[in-house]
Amino acid sequence: MNSVIELINSRLPEMSKGQKAIANYIINSYDKAAYMTAAKLGEETGVSESTVVRFTSELGFEGYPHFQAALKEELKSKLTSVQRLNYTERFENDETAVRDIMKGDMENLKETIASLDDEAMSAAVNAILNARKIYIMGLRSSAPLSSFMHFYMTLLFDDVIHIHSNSTNEVFEQIMPITTGDVIIGISFPRYSQRTINSMEYAKKKGATVIAITDKDNTKMTASADIKLFAKSSMAAFVDSLAAPLSLINALLVTLGMHRRDHIRSSFESLELLWSQYKVYDGGRDITDRKKDGEED
Repeated sequence: MNSVIELINSRLPEMSKGQKAIANYIINSYDKAAYMTAAKLGEETGVSESTVVRFTSELGFEGYPHFQAALKEELKSKLTSVQRLNYTERFENDETAVRDIMKGDMENLKETIASLDDEAMSAAVNAILNARKIYIMGLRSSAPLSSFMHFYMTLLFDDVIHIHSNSTNEVFEQIMPITTGDVIIGISFPRYSQRTINSMEYAKKKGATVIAITDKDNTKMTASADIKLFAKSSMAAFVDSLAAPLSLINALLVTLGMHRRDHIRSSFESLELLWSQYKVYDGGRDITDRKKDGEED
């Protein structure tokens, strides 16, 4: 049974009075319970801390921290944006919020590195290098990730398509030509985008290679995937933590670039001429020098 809430509900009839108090509180206020200590949960439900710990053990968890981690993981795909917003109430002040969020990003990066699948990364690199066309898709909160990836992929490859519309019809219009020999990279984290999931399913049926960049296996995001790349994404509140996913994409891009050095060099040589001609970037001179040359008022 994958759901913590379903597990609690299934065991509810056989629980003692104290355990039922804990269970009912978690079922009705799981968004709050996930961030409570065992002592605090006991206080809220009128039982002792040891009763809370025994409750989680009897459910089959190694201990309260293990239970709490499972509940937090489940919440990522269940909570509404309004419920996520309530998570900011756990921060004592601005300074606490800033440090806790950044520490959370660091932990996500550590966990992503520790669980990195080298074989899957190698398979993704080879599939992309040998693709006829490359489709990249990430909607809603994952849209910045797909945009970042698309920007650099166009420097590496000639035929890269960014599927970026939130309209269902427009999404399928863009993905309709996909076929055998193509690759689609679907990016999504809880709550998973149904349009991204549907597009990956469609691509799979059309014979394309499907690469999923997401947070874990055994979800709808990985159901159609030939290759799965995982990055830890926690729920910082109403904002998704995307530091680790961005780092994973960055690593994938650099690895691809190692195989496309000549193409990159040619692309950059042409682009630098255009950038210089049309003054795309600041030339590096300070404001005083630019004023002398009449470039600034």
